[in-house]
Amino acid sequence: MNSLEQHGGGVPRESMDYDVVIVGAGPAGLATAIRLKQLAAGHDRDISVCVLEKGSEPGAHILSGAIMDPRALTELLPDWRELGAPLSQAVTRDEFLFLSETGARATPGWLLPQCFQNHGNYIVSLGNVVRWLATQAEALGVEIFSGFTAAELLHGEDGAVRGVATGDMGVGKDGQPTANFQRGMELLAKYTVFAEGARGHLGKQLIARFKLDEGCDPQSYGLGMKEVWEIDPARHQPGLALHTAGWPLRSDTYGGSFLYHAEDNRVCVGFVVGLDYQNPWLSPFEEFQRFKTHPAIRKHLEGGKRISYGARAITAGGLLSLPRTVFPGGALVGCDAGYLNASRIKGSHAAIKSGMLCAEGLFEALQAGRSGDELTAYPQAFEKSWLFEELNQARNFKQWFKKGRSTATLMTGIEQWLLPRLGVKNPPWTVPRKLPDHVSLRPAAEFPRIDYPKPDGVLTFDRLSSVFISNVSHEENQPAHLTLKDATVPTRINLPTFAGPENRYCPAGVYEYVAAEGGGERLQINAQNCVHCKTCDIKDPTQNIVWVTPEGGGGPNYVCM
Repeated sequence: MNSLEQHGGGVPRESMDYDVVIVGAGPAGLATAIRLKQLAAGHDRDISVCVLEKGSEPGAHILSGAIMDPRALTELLPDWRELGAPLSQAVTRDEFLFLSETGARATPGWLLPQCFQNHGNYIVSLGNVVRWLATQAEALGVEIFSGFTAAELLHGEDGAVRGVATGDMGVGKDGQPTANFQRGMELLAKYTVFAEGARGHLGKQLIARFKLDEGCDPQSYGLGMKEVWEIDPARHQPGLALHTAGWPLRSDTYGGSFLYHAEDNRVCVGFVVGLDYQNPWLSPFEEFQRFKTHPAIRKHLEGGKRISYGARAITAGGLLSLPRTVFPGGALVGCDAGYLNASRIKGSHAAIKSGMLCAEGLFEALQAGRSGDELTAYPQAFEKSWLFEELNQARNFKQWFKKGRSTATLMTGIEQWLLPRLGVKNPPWTVPRKLPDHVSLRPAAEFPRIDYPKPDGVLTFDRLSSVFISNVSHEENQPAHLTLKDATVPTRINLPTFAGPENRYCPAGVYEYVAAEGGGERLQINAQNCVHCKTCDIKDPTQNIVWVTPEGGGGPNYVCM
């Protein structure tokens, strides 16, 4: 270690050097690290790899449905069963329902497109899978630093990424160092890989700085909310994978649900709402709660107990929104780039595969003595991979929903059921998308107000009780990590035009309009409630809210998610 230039009141940063630094200990980041170490061991070479994780431990911030396709995991760790991977509940049955307010119409099994068929897949807690992957990485010599945020990009004189700086600890709300102040460190690397998940804080900056999204459709997102329930054993159907479309969402709003019967009498129930919705009165959280009251869903949960809750934005733009994934000195993997297949509601297999492809490009570069350049072998390998073929087949999935649910259902059936049976692997047409999600919100005056029923505390719940069971914790005496570019915008634009959408699109009760001194209202930000879903950073119609990293270790501590 050695001191670098002075920052922040004369306190120097120390630095550590690695061959590769990876930001994010999710499935993509850990797969990158594991594959790189495997290749190094196979060639009798020592490659130093460090993984930074902002959560209190790997898996603490991981939230996913999740049904896992084990294809990529099998490529990464062929003996995952013998190694004790937590994939124990195979999917035994698929159901897909179209819901009306009180009715449900089932899709015959023979009509289900392949994207909704889960034979050979597993219902998992992705958080537990990630915890297990972390042990595999550490056994190979990967250094994992949990509770440390990658707060700042570091660039060389030529503009190439040369690493990241971790966030300072012990900074007070006033921005001044406290008695517990600790300066962040600079982690320098020949290559830096970003695996932060959807709408990554640094990934967003990299995409803008290097214009990685030039020529792509704007990325599209959904907000996914999930609860885990312990249910009556008499109602448990191990391995049932149920998906729905329709009520309570309008036909012009993208979204749907999942309900998975996992092991140990547990059910994972979740709801996804596309963040390109138009009606500012819509509350994704309230729609989720209302969804659970449908007779076809209620029957699975009645008599049970909710034990966990969380929320996370997911990428949904697919191949057409995928940016360039490499730049001088680094790469994007997993949902930081946007590899999730929205038609399958699956991203963990894509995250692992993208990490493996990136690792192979990294190893080739390091073997050749290179550093700081573009890993062109990585995107080239992706274009030859089964992952590219999968995403190419599903490339129009989200775009069809802009034309309504009926059109989307018909075209998904044609593209993913009929065409494969006719021997056509990929749709011969492409449906582009030109506008980002935040511009879709319309003025509140154009829509009737939605009055949601009060929660009953048994089947439906409020935000604060939900946040409580997500085990959210933030150091209270720190600057708010939810920042405003212009503090006047909420009351000058968002409140009068969109009726203050912040307090509805946030699934954690972070934003609320309260009475201001001297009259009127002001936006209050309850940053301590934040579950790091990134919805505000995406959906704010003026793009005035910017999510930045809080102190390391803060945020949710998810269990069984």
